[in-house]
Amino acid sequence: MENNRRRDNFKVLEDANMPLLRLIWIHFQQAKMGAYSLPVHIDATQKMNLRTSMSGILAFSKTLKEQKGVTAVVFALMLFVFIGMAALAIDLNHLYVVRNELQTAADAGALAGARVLYNNDGTNVNTGANQAGHDAAENNTSENVSAEVQWNGSNASDDVQRGHWQFSTGTFTPNDATAPVDLWNVSTGELDANVNFINAVRVTARRNATPATSFFARIFGFDNFQMQASAVAYIGFAGSLTDDEVDQPIAICMESLLNAGKYNCNIGRMINSGQNQATNETGGWTSFNQDNDPCSGGTNAQEVRSLVCAGGNSQMIQLGQPMATNGGQIQSAFNQLLSCWQTESEGGAEPWNLTLPVVTCPGNNVGTCEEVVGAVNLNVIWITGAGEDPGYNNAPTQMGGLNDIEAWSNSSLDGSVRWASFVSHFSLKNQDGSDAPYAKKSIYFLPDCKVHIPTGISGGRNFGILAKIPVLVN
Repeated sequence: MENNRRRDNFKVLEDANMPLLRLIWIHFQQAKMGAYSLPVHIDATQKMNLRTSMSGILAFSKTLKEQKGVTAVVFALMLFVFIGMAALAIDLNHLYVVRNELQTAADAGALAGARVLYNNDGTNVNTGANQAGHDAAENNTSENVSAEVQWNGSNASDDVQRGHWQFSTGTFTPNDATAPVDLWNVSTGELDANVNFINAVRVTARRNATPATSFFARIFGFDNFQMQASAVAYIGFAGSLTDDEVDQPIAICMESLLNAGKYNCNIGRMINSGQNQATNETGGWTSFNQDNDPCSGGTNAQEVRSLVCAGGNSQMIQLGQPMATNGGQIQSAFNQLLSCWQTESEGGAEPWNLTLPVVTCPGNNVGTCEEVVGAVNLNVIWITGAGEDPGYNNAPTQMGGLNDIEAWSNSSLDGSVRWASFVSHFSLKNQDGSDAPYAKKSIYFLPDCKVHIPTGISGGRNFGILAKIPVLVN
């Protein structure tokens, strides 16, 4: 029975074509029967199968050894690549940090130079702006090393330059000019193309003498890197206005200051409560409020009256944001303004100079809120009272000169003659171009045609006032 079972087991192994396992089974049986006491017969076919199986195992083992060799080579190559990539990442990150530090130095220098690009009253370009830019840039460090900024007195070739930034081309042109250009009766495009309009400072900060060292990149022959960064800061036109830079709670309509798209300061305008919006709406009252929802309700008598001749805006006026306004007459505020004007103008004999915010007035109509687009400096040359004056009894008799206009006087006993002479002399016009009428509760003004003290933050439209605070443009 035992022999039959053994034959059945061999039969299974033969059917499975497993010569090596058969051999193992035979030896197992020999051991079971007692130290191989029975001979085991292996025929020629079994020997061949055993030989074939052993050859396959040896071949497979050899293949594994060969694959292990290839894997080692590939791993070595990939390790080299990974090390290179790690070195590149570390060095690039390092260079990025250095580049940012140099950019910070260049930005600081450009802003500092542009901040003093003009002297305090705006009458001349300040040649000391280069030194200010140089000092500010070198006060910044890169890896505890001062940024290198060359300034030997040459505005044309050194690392700190005054010049003109042209927005239409995105280019900076160095220029030594020191005289300011006229900002009136020119378009924005004409000023943008005028390289003699000095409006920017460019600063370049370098790491040449002390280049940025490399860490792993030196393996590939790069021991260090010379680096540099440049910045351009621009002084534009007054936009956002800081505290107390506006004199009275009056907003002037942009449309009344432009002629064919150019800021025009040779034509006077009027502000009154007339019903013809096409001819009379050139400004309105404002509380300077831009918080929350300034368009909800606009402003009122109490808010405006408290601001008349009271030191101006107590909060920043933000460019591009709506500001609470009122296009109607506020009698109490008007009376207070009239009294203040009589004092400031020496009884109506001299122009009263004011800096006021400029807003958009679609359709020549001041609504409950209007968008701030800049600032203007103007001269109030007359204010009429609240009562009717059909006889022109209170028409002016004299007024001091301003801009290129000479002082005026007329002693005619006929008030209408005096008024006609006054309007002609100062070119006072309605919005539609007709001569300004003698109307009650009206304010007559002329934009100021001279250089002004820089005011506010760059970004506004051109209404004749350069900004005090520059912005980065490149």
